[in-house]
Amino acid sequence: QVQVAESGGGAVQAGGSLRLSCTASGLTFDDYRMAWFRQAPGKEREGVSCIMPGGFEKYYKESVKGRFTISRDNAKNTLYLQMNSLKPEDTAMYYCAAVLSCGTYKREGSDWGQGTQVTVSS
Repeated sequence: QVQVAESGGGAVQAGGSLRLSCTASGLTFDDYRMAWFRQAPGKEREGVSCIMPGGFEKYYKESVKGRFTISRDNAKNTLYLQMNSLKPEDTAMYYCAAVLSCGTYKREGSDWGQGTQVTVSS
């Protein structure tokens, strides 16, 4: 069974930075597209960024382009999200998941992890 565990969230002021990590187990990590999602209070969960198995093709939601960087270490089964220039509207619970497509962000195989909370104050 595929399992993921997110970490690295916290409370920062606007303009600050955080680096999220996601460790996956129960899958051949470097076979999968991996993505970060977020869910703000009262809103639907949305795809934020996605990375292809080899780590070279990356995709971003328009509102985070130039501020967030997705990466992966296939040797460690770990996905990262470096978040810079954070804004209050980035406040959300952040999740990772394997996905079938970086276009649709349709989740593949894994249940949602517990997520990691990011809170950005103005």
